[in-house]
Amino acid sequence: MVLVTQAAAAAKGESPASPETTGTVTNVQRKPARVLSLDQRIAHLRRGIHRHRSTIRFFDKRPRMLASATHRRASRAVLRRAQRLLARATRALAVLQRTAARRDARRLARRLAKAPPRTAICLVFGRRYCRQALTVSWCESRHRTTAQNGQYLGLFQMGSYERQLFGHGRTAHKQALAAHKYFVLTGRDWSPWSCKPWYGV
Repeated sequence: MVLVTQAAAAAKGESPASPETTGTVTNVQRKPARVLSLDQRIAHLRRGIHRHRSTIRFFDKRPRMLASATHRRASRAVLRRAQRLLARATRALAVLQRTAARRDARRLARRLAKAPPRTAICLVFGRRYCRQALTVSWCESRHRTTAQNGQYLGLFQMGSYERQLFGHGRTAHKQALAAHKYFVLTGRDWSPWSCKPWYGV
């Protein structure tokens, strides 16, 4: 019966009862529940999932306990509880992870919106084309998002037709994204731009 008690305690996230902890405690002031952050709630659910899976594995390795006349009833009750809590925690974790993903995407978008031109260009074009893109942008606009030459605007001096096709924006990140789409579509050879990477900075 000791093993069943330990498994039940593990499923509940408690320590097995001992003579020192089974007494009645009175007049204990309860602290107000601490509000957990989203990341803390995710971590808490992951610990719970690990605990419930451990309980299920416990009985998977001891099938005789589930068939034993002595321990069958208690063992099956603990196992069913662990399975139920595992399913509930798994569903809750999936919901919180989607919420966290949306939050992280919003945070990233805010960071990118504030990114200076050099940073934004390298983030968009990647390590392979970062230096080339910086060279072209410097030649075209001196890395100024507000640069204008007739119909040509922004970091990469995109024309009105190209802006309609690939987009535009006030931020360095949006302008770099538009230029990258154009760059990829035309074969990654910088042929649409007057400035070329080998012109230097």
